[in-house]
Amino acid sequence: MISNPIYSLRVSEVYRALETSPKGLTDEEVAERLSLYGSNLLSEPPAPPWWQKLIVQFFHPMAFLLWVSGFLAILVNEVALGLVIWAVVLVNAVFSFWREHRASQAVQALKNLLPTYARVLRDGTERQIPASEIVPGDILILAEGDNISADARVVEEYGLRTNNATLTGEALPARRTSDPSIREGISELERTNLIFAGTSVVSGTAKAVVYATGMLTQFGRIANLTQAIPDSPSPLQNELRRLTRRISFISFGIALIIFVVGSFDTKTLVFGEEKRLIKSFIFALGVLVASIPEGLPATLTLSLAMAVQRLAQHGVLVKKPSMVETLGNISVICTDKSGTLTQNQMTVREIWVSGKRLKVSGVGYNPQGEFSPQPDSENFQFAFRLLLDAAQACNNSRLNPPSEERPLWTALGDQTEAALRVVARKGGILEADVQRRYPRIHELPFDARRKRMTTIHHAQQNDIAFVKGAPREILQICTHWQNGTQILPLDEKTRSDIIKANDDYARNALRVLALAYRNTPPRSRSFSEDTIERDLIFLGLTAMMDPPRPEVANAVEICHEAGIRWVMVTGDYGLTAETLARRIGMLRTETPRILTGAEMDQLNDIQLEKLLQQEIIFARMAPEHKLRLVSAFQSLGHVVAVTGDGVNDAPALRKADVGVVMGIVGTDVARESADIILTNDNFSTIVNAIEEGRAVYDNIRKFITYIFSSNVPELMPFLMSAMIRIPLALTVRQILAIDMGTDLLPALALGAEKPEPNVMQHPPRPRGQPIIDHNLILRAIFWLGMIEAILCYVGFFLVYAGYGNIAPWKISLSHLNEIPHLLHEVPKEVYLLAVTVFHAGVVMAQIGNLFACRSERLRLRQVGLFSNSLIWIGILAEIGIIFGLIYIPVLADIFEHRPLPLWYWPLLFLYAPILYGLDRVRKQFVGWWRKFKQAELSD
Repeated sequence: MISNPIYSLRVSEVYRALETSPKGLTDEEVAERLSLYGSNLLSEPPAPPWWQKLIVQFFHPMAFLLWVSGFLAILVNEVALGLVIWAVVLVNAVFSFWREHRASQAVQALKNLLPTYARVLRDGTERQIPASEIVPGDILILAEGDNISADARVVEEYGLRTNNATLTGEALPARRTSDPSIREGISELERTNLIFAGTSVVSGTAKAVVYATGMLTQFGRIANLTQAIPDSPSPLQNELRRLTRRISFISFGIALIIFVVGSFDTKTLVFGEEKRLIKSFIFALGVLVASIPEGLPATLTLSLAMAVQRLAQHGVLVKKPSMVETLGNISVICTDKSGTLTQNQMTVREIWVSGKRLKVSGVGYNPQGEFSPQPDSENFQFAFRLLLDAAQACNNSRLNPPSEERPLWTALGDQTEAALRVVARKGGILEADVQRRYPRIHELPFDARRKRMTTIHHAQQNDIAFVKGAPREILQICTHWQNGTQILPLDEKTRSDIIKANDDYARNALRVLALAYRNTPPRSRSFSEDTIERDLIFLGLTAMMDPPRPEVANAVEICHEAGIRWVMVTGDYGLTAETLARRIGMLRTETPRILTGAEMDQLNDIQLEKLLQQEIIFARMAPEHKLRLVSAFQSLGHVVAVTGDGVNDAPALRKADVGVVMGIVGTDVARESADIILTNDNFSTIVNAIEEGRAVYDNIRKFITYIFSSNVPELMPFLMSAMIRIPLALTVRQILAIDMGTDLLPALALGAEKPEPNVMQHPPRPRGQPIIDHNLILRAIFWLGMIEAILCYVGFFLVYAGYGNIAPWKISLSHLNEIPHLLHEVPKEVYLLAVTVFHAGVVMAQIGNLFACRSERLRLRQVGLFSNSLIWIGILAEIGIIFGLIYIPVLADIFEHRPLPLWYWPLLFLYAPILYGLDRVRKQFVGWWRKFKQAELSD
């Protein structure tokens, strides 16, 4: 029981108050507290019941319009039409409910793919556990980039700063200490020795004792802050909404014209004299309802959802489905080096110490290896062992030996520091021995500005500061160097030798760290950067190999073929970055320019944008430089993706159009900032993500083409009736049956198409290019749609041709103007049979249209006849629906059909291959024309 506030207690009192110890809890204590306090999770508000979600789908504005339309139809005695319109509402509502239900299930499943972990101290052993298993009394071990998973009291820290913006709105990092806080009149959020769930570590390291978990944390008390902010509509969604409104206005205009023409149609050939006004109103209303593309939003959502699920199978977690569309537009990828392009499994390969170079053997984190040549003389061994002491002391990582669960050596913490621990062990320097000889008293954490880290330790006579960091930055603050047992002034020749060794290592794609030290006055309390990090004694260089990921080179090549530019942006040394970039095929020129962050600071925005036209490697980049670079590319019209894994990448990840982070090696802050997480750290899955993004864009064009094409034979009968006064070839009910019946599943199948084989062999579409362009309109309406309409009218007139005096061979050219009148005089049964043939013809032609729309350029054989099983399900469904509407008596009466004699079907089934064949001829001609133009341009 805590009698005094936890923030007012001294460190020793904190352990007693929370009934824990500096070694942490035991497993038995953890089990007891887990049963007492529960899991460290925020409770989510209960979801609305399924029936409530279903009801909502019946009463949105579009549904309301359909309800009113059906009601008006029933009022004027068109009961069947009213019921059909209400059936449309039912189908839309049920489908939308099912779609949202599946989407919510998919989102929940994706959340579980990447659980959050935390490092804790239990039974004196550092462990990595799921954050949900943290209990009060646990000791958190925190480092830069970690998310804080519970409210805790700091008991040990070195330069700890946290980002509390999620709780306080304050963007600047807040300094945290372990000292008691006794100031009155301030809230817990202002206490400098408390850290809170939902915040993150900006810099430094710390240990903190958990005192609140789950809903008892500050974050839990204001749990509404944890609810996801509703996603703003993506550019694609906004474009489709504008398209829907535009089509609605056009449809309304057409319906208004039809209503006016029908109302004043004195010859009454279209509507008939009786109740002409009411019938023309219902007719226009039906055209309006049928013309609105109600299936577009549903098909778009399903297409995005299926793409997200396919990416999840490849290890790509997409936080927002709308982000998939942006993936297809990526034209520039700015990538970090270490941990992103490389495996982030550092191994020290070479050492420069006391003027000599040593090679180091061994693989991974196994501390077995040898040095060659062997350090033999006592004079040399003194500097060598001091270098390894520094590598062990200035280090926050932890090596884990093999166990039953882990057959190999593993590491917790920074991979670079783990490599230093391993090389020290290879030299016989153990962590426990160094901690005994050099107990740590303070730390100046690494940051991207200084590019170094310092730890201060007690020694026998003086305190000693060990420093590690980027070689050039370390050399700038060194005045002497360790040569065996001697400390010599750092003259220009030695400095030049060190830089030459560093450059040689860098050219071989080795990552180089420098180590230095200095003695400080004993018991000094002035541990600042200015007082400690100066007048250092240079110890040596450690050159590490971080091999590139094996899948990177192929991914880079594929993206180059797809017209996507790669740009390396790293905080590392320029020559190291250039060597790696050349090894993985990123460079396309022999002498790329290497631009450092300091040089970028000298450029204005116009100069930087001009420089981006050439191939550049960006080295020694701080977070603000990466952020500026992304903005510059975006201002040039590029869609920019940023890949990274560290806390220094977080600002650029947020600024980018698409932020991609490694799920395993990536820091918590980087994962929070990114839009896409590669859960298996497989870099090649970026290619899969871009392919899916391009496929989503292509699929949207496919089903829009499919829907627009069918609108032509739907609307043409009304125009033909109004202009040349022939009988109406398609009724409103039949149009609704096409739009919400036979066309629905095939359109959804097109939205689920996989990427085409050549999708990564053409450049990305420019930013802002509309989905619906003149090519789509020409193909959908004036080519595919007109073919469908002509085929349907052929069948329509063949029915009339088989009846008596209307046969074309019995009508002379001088009496052609009598055809409309003759058509109106045929028996009703003949007319209904012709209408049935027209309706069935639309459905059969749409089958050919479905195959034609599977690709704008490729033939069906290239796409794969059976590569999308949903296509065949959709075909069977629409054939089944049209047969039911024709041959089931109740449905035939509702939709004004007559059973077709079997000999009509061979003709109708020819519509599909005729339409597909004509479009294939068009594709062949377009392909020839493109090759001709390309050859003309190349000449």
